[in-house]
Amino acid sequence: MNERRWAERLAIPLGFVLTVAVLAVVFYYPVWSVFSQAVWSDGGPTLAPLLDVLTDPFYTGVAHYLFTDPLAVPGGIATWLQAGMPAVELGLFGFTAYQALLSTVASVALGLPGAYLLARYEFTGRETLRSLTILPFVLPSIMVAVGFVAMFGSQGFLNDVLGLLGLGSIEILYTLEIIVLAHAFYNAPLVTRLVAAAWESVDVRRVETARAMGASRMRAFRDVVLPELLPSLLTAALLTFIFTFMSFPIVLALGGLRLATVEVWIFARVQSLALAEAATLATIETVLSLLLLYVYLRYEDRQSSASSGGTPLARRPFLVGWNTLTDLRRIGLLTYGVVALAVFVGPLLSLVVESVTGPNGAFTTAYYEFLLSRQTATASGTTRPLPAIINSLVFGVGTLLLAMPMGIVVAVVATRDLPGSRLAEAVLTAPLAVSGVVLGIGLLQTLVFGTVLFGHRFTVLGPVAIVLAHAIAAYPFVTRNVAPALGSLDDRLVDAARSLGATRTRVMLDVELPLIGAAVTAGAAFAFAISVGEFDSTVLLASNVDSYTMPVALERYIGNRSLGPSLGPATAMATVLLAITAASFVVIDRMGGRWDL
Repeated sequence: MNERRWAERLAIPLGFVLTVAVLAVVFYYPVWSVFSQAVWSDGGPTLAPLLDVLTDPFYTGVAHYLFTDPLAVPGGIATWLQAGMPAVELGLFGFTAYQALLSTVASVALGLPGAYLLARYEFTGRETLRSLTILPFVLPSIMVAVGFVAMFGSQGFLNDVLGLLGLGSIEILYTLEIIVLAHAFYNAPLVTRLVAAAWESVDVRRVETARAMGASRMRAFRDVVLPELLPSLLTAALLTFIFTFMSFPIVLALGGLRLATVEVWIFARVQSLALAEAATLATIETVLSLLLLYVYLRYEDRQSSASSGGTPLARRPFLVGWNTLTDLRRIGLLTYGVVALAVFVGPLLSLVVESVTGPNGAFTTAYYEFLLSRQTATASGTTRPLPAIINSLVFGVGTLLLAMPMGIVVAVVATRDLPGSRLAEAVLTAPLAVSGVVLGIGLLQTLVFGTVLFGHRFTVLGPVAIVLAHAIAAYPFVTRNVAPALGSLDDRLVDAARSLGATRTRVMLDVELPLIGAAVTAGAAFAFAISVGEFDSTVLLASNVDSYTMPVALERYIGNRSLGPSLGPATAMATVLLAITAASFVVIDRMGGRWDL
């Protein structure tokens, strides 16, 4: 009996130690191995790899003068202004920031009307629409890219409709415009959700006071409502910029090397075995993203501390009341609804339709039959569809087995008011700030290629490395779902159990976890969905066709840049992936899952 109690007492500390050990081996060591190549060479520190990148116009464009000839920069700017500000070479980092800026503007423009609709109107299906804003955190990026190919391709769903109407076709696939639109698909719901929440929390008494003092509706909105919305809008814009700056699958699938961002070029350098150059680029990108994330977190803390409660603005029925201004608002919102359907529903609907449409336009199940076959070769290469589906499901289960205990342990640490708990939480959730490409490179170099210890080379198989990478990406989402639920439990329940002689571990197993079962289930659904849809690290670690997953197979199927026979298998597999992630979304939504950073 004493041995059992000692085991229960040590369970949580031991779980914490094991979690830290796993992170040290699977995350911190691989990531450090990537960064060290940029700052360490021949047994000593060096800045040469970083300077080689920063002084190369291909990477930094006109900004390379900041590092090669900084004294000439003021005169160069004056000359540029006198010449009428002609176009300048942005370089790889400049283009990455440029497309992220355009994507942020598009996401805000597409998300704000939705925020207004959700915050100010009551209508049937409002809660369902609000729930759907969680989808970007569940849908795999590469699957969405297939949907955009199916909809906007030269023989895609949109051009088929335009042909039936006698209109000319449009060609926007593999352009900057389609990348920006795809990014808006992902990030506009984030803008909608954050701004709508802020809009709903505006104190109606402040608005009524402004109106009572003679302010018009527009003046009250400008002076009272808008200042309340700006913090959430800036937060959403900054998050969107960070996400799109580090975007990988969408740019790879819809832009390729011709419109490469930093992440895509890192992937290309790894494929060319230029690992040192890839590591240097990854280091610079990670530093920039961490700086942006730091700005976001500081701003969010300031916003949270400044927030105050109040009576929220009342929502009005969408179809009640008729006057010119109301009619114009309704027409505008209905027009927005049509645009939103085309952007958000169109790609997903297109991939489902294309998956059951044959070359002659007739209904077919041939593409799904293809997925069930065990061919050794396909029209798109050597990717075997059924093993890719099975691998995704198996890797998802493996991820659950590792990510769930890690996420729960971190949640327990985060909810305990102990010295250093905040620092421990930051260290344990650091994977949120590092891209999957960087982690994939690190795992490839340290675990797959092997690490020499005590004269022996220790290696892991590609599938094992994939599960480890997926678990590292997934467990913070388990923590984000479990920690708030643990923190909201009544402390008296825990105290009562402890006073009856239960150990801290027994209390957690018998009292706390059963009470937060919904949050644990939502965290598990998040972890499984993230694993099934993860692409960034998987595409680097899937060394052969036997370890391909559905997202990697999708990229292979559409990699030939055509809408030929390969699109059928791609849309069929994407539809299967959509069904799996949709099921995960239903679980998350029903269980009240948390999705925020």
